[in-house]
Amino acid sequence: MERKTKITAEEGKHDLLITREFDLPVELLFRAHVEPDIFEQWMSHDYGTTKVKKLEARAHGGWLFQTSDLQGNVVFQANGVFHDFEPNKKITRTFEMNNTPFPVQLEFLDFSELTEDTSKLTIHVIYKSIELRDQMLKMPFSQGMNMAHNRLQEIVHKLK
Repeated sequence: MERKTKITAEEGKHDLLITREFDLPVELLFRAHVEPDIFEQWMSHDYGTTKVKKLEARAHGGWLFQTSDLQGNVVFQANGVFHDFEPNKKITRTFEMNNTPFPVQLEFLDFSELTEDTSKLTIHVIYKSIELRDQMLKMPFSQGMNMAHNRLQEIVHKLK
């Protein structure tokens, strides 16, 4: 099955570009990233549940979410700060994964309206080094991102 979420990683660079078109109005796509109840739904999966512990959807606001396994043990936690925040247009944020060898990364999320009912998400991620970016790409990062975006499309489409 073709992955609809595309990840472009140019050789010798310490960033990557993630793009995905959705059959959703841009307002719904944006809400999926800033409303805790929607975010928790599309970020949860068969082997765990994601909970938003903090989400201050504004410039200089912070965010924190964690994923627990089916037994309730926290297996993943990430946090960051929103640096730029323009509803339905863009989010600039830091993204830091706790208890991993990866330092904080910088993410630029751009939300574009394609038509009244379709939109595009472009995420530009900057890593501290080429090696760290390449290490991330060796993990099931691409598959996980595509699965999460598939869930986002499915769950948020029901809100239309």
